[in-house]
Amino acid sequence: MRDEEKSLCWKKKFPAEAFSAIISPENGGSLSRSPDEGEYADMGPLQLLIKPASAGCNLNCRYCFYCDEGKKRENFSYGMMSGETLEILIKKALEEADGYCGFAFQGGEPTLVGLPFFERVLELQKKYNQKKVRVDNSIQTNGYQLAEDWARFFARENFLVGLSLDGIKATHDAFRVNARGEGSFAEVMRTAELFERFGVEYNILTVVNGKTGLRAAKIYDFYKKNGFRYLQFIACLDPLGEEPGKQAYSLTPEVYGQFLMDLFDRWYEDVRTGDQPYIRQFENVVGMLAGREPESCEQRGICSVQNVIEADGSVYPCDFYALDEYCLGNVSTGTFEEFRTSPAAERFVRDSAESLEDCRSCPYFAICRGGCRRNRITLADEKRANYFCRAYRRFYDYTIERFLRLAGR
Repeated sequence: MRDEEKSLCWKKKFPAEAFSAIISPENGGSLSRSPDEGEYADMGPLQLLIKPASAGCNLNCRYCFYCDEGKKRENFSYGMMSGETLEILIKKALEEADGYCGFAFQGGEPTLVGLPFFERVLELQKKYNQKKVRVDNSIQTNGYQLAEDWARFFARENFLVGLSLDGIKATHDAFRVNARGEGSFAEVMRTAELFERFGVEYNILTVVNGKTGLRAAKIYDFYKKNGFRYLQFIACLDPLGEEPGKQAYSLTPEVYGQFLMDLFDRWYEDVRTGDQPYIRQFENVVGMLAGREPESCEQRGICSVQNVIEADGSVYPCDFYALDEYCLGNVSTGTFEEFRTSPAAERFVRDSAESLEDCRSCPYFAICRGGCRRNRITLADEKRANYFCRAYRRFYDYTIERFLRLAGR
């Protein structure tokens, strides 16, 4: 998988009934529960984002942010994770975790490491879970050429799967291509059918780029027709350190703002009948307006240490910053507590909390909070701003009254 998303499938997917109510006093007047809520929310959980195949992938997606990062560090790819590194990281994670430990696998394309690797993951989790913490496994895949064995495994072992799909065939195949430049849409749809047949719990992850951004209503209707109920839409990243908006796949603020508005209109129509899909960004906004903290990091306004682990065991604070200068250490020589409290980690978090000059006076600051750090740019007058600020302002101008109604305010 070469994908625009770092957070992959979110931590857990609640039953359909958790998302179907529009407003109810029982859940505090919100549309649904946040995926971060529940009995383990205050038990000191540990979440890992593991890249067992590093940047290796069987697709050649033109907008791949991780491929771009690989080109900007000493080693583009660290190969396949060894059994020794895997055992060390699982042992240390389960020794340090309090109450909950989440293992999320991403890439590149993590399935390239092979099914025996993941069978070994389960063996090691059982071996080292002496504290009997809750363990969840999730994986983000491009869905390309996955065999039935994978679907059986995901279903049997209760993996939550994020499946990358960029809308309809025309938009998906524009940038999500194989080494020969051929589109992967048919393969991904075959995998979705496979997941349905075997009862795999999965979400759809869509990158909003210059093509998908123009087809919000068409994509929403297509997903609805195919029964895709758990959706995440994320803004495409331009190459790190380069002026945004210059690539064929680039997403402009104008296109993104209109995309969000069109998507919300379709979603809100279904909310009124109780038939809406779960859309992560919208659900987080409703939750924030109802007084809860968002679980989506881009809506928190400040970064955290997300324990991104490369195939060689090196640890980084964020998937968007898996670069040499941000390395926090290696699982073979350090602990997750040491990584979290290291000067490099503290500096990373502190820098993300920069106060954007025009944000504090914005009426939507409480639900935007400056957005993702990777989208913050320096303007000609040296001011710092979120590249998509105009998109968010336009979107919230258009939707805020309806969001407030959904939050019971």
